[in-house]
Amino acid sequence: MTTLTFGIYPGGMLGDERGIIHPATPDSPEHIAAALAELQGDARTLSVRAYRSFAATTTPETVPTPADPHRYLGDGRTLDLVLQFREPSGELDGWAEFVRDAVRTGGPHLASVQICEEPNLDLPTVDGSRPNVLNALVQGVLAARQEADALDHPVAVGFNAVPTFDPADTFWPDLGALTDTEPRFRPSLDYVGLDFFPDVFRPIPAGQLAAAVGAVLTGFRRTSLPQAGIPDTVPIRVCENGWPTGPGRNEAQQAATLETVIRTVAASAATLNVDGYSLFSLRDADSHAGGLFHHFGLLHDDYSPKPAFATYRRLIHELGTATARQPSVHGGARTA
Repeated sequence: MTTLTFGIYPGGMLGDERGIIHPATPDSPEHIAAALAELQGDARTLSVRAYRSFAATTTPETVPTPADPHRYLGDGRTLDLVLQFREPSGELDGWAEFVRDAVRTGGPHLASVQICEEPNLDLPTVDGSRPNVLNALVQGVLAARQEADALDHPVAVGFNAVPTFDPADTFWPDLGALTDTEPRFRPSLDYVGLDFFPDVFRPIPAGQLAAAVGAVLTGFRRTSLPQAGIPDTVPIRVCENGWPTGPGRNEAQQAATLETVIRTVAASAATLNVDGYSLFSLRDADSHAGGLFHHFGLLHDDYSPKPAFATYRRLIHELGTATARQPSVHGGARTA
């Protein structure tokens, strides 16, 4: 079975369909660092997912999260940096330089740069709600690729999207038409990410979960990406996946659901060219709140573990790059 590079988002802040959810308690760097080291175990690497936003005016939704991800890196832990396009006007002035600066200052542990966050989803907290997002996506990928190449730094450059279930959705054909006029775009891609949350917003019977996950991965590879002219040689990676606990959603079920999803992703890796999986998220925003989005963590908001924490640690050891740990940078397809 093909091994995967695993990762996780360790911050407490997140967004739902209405806006930003701030954690009930601030992030604890000491607890986060200890949890990441325990999750990694003897795996060669673990990617730490972090978000930075571009906008002319700072707002609560443009605050970086986690605040200082570099403190969690080293000993094989690398940075998976998401650069969000949050400019309400859609103006691109300064965007390419923002991307280049992020690559320049990312340091030796910067392993991957994702340009835009869910550009095909029109919700306030993701980039699909911003005008001109397709041009931001293309220009951002080119800027990141050019800067990484100029520095001779093995950074994997890509973007992500959510599954498309509406046959009338034009995101992928529109991206294909735009990039037909920019021949540098497709060769600049090291991966395309998929954010998906099966059995979270639409219930799926446990016995059908693996088939549903396989169908989404296959549809992304065989239907969505070809519409944009993105070939099978560009890997897919799961950038965000999780399953929340809370009222009516018990912790044992979280562990079982994540195991099914992750094993299905791993089983599809060779056939569909999947190279990574990142879980959302390390800890709850608020373990006592009633909202669905407050409970995605493998840990409660006081950093005590749920059963899924041990499950994910075991799967990282079994399915990941479980060789002796050493400082390393995973450079994606371009360093293969």
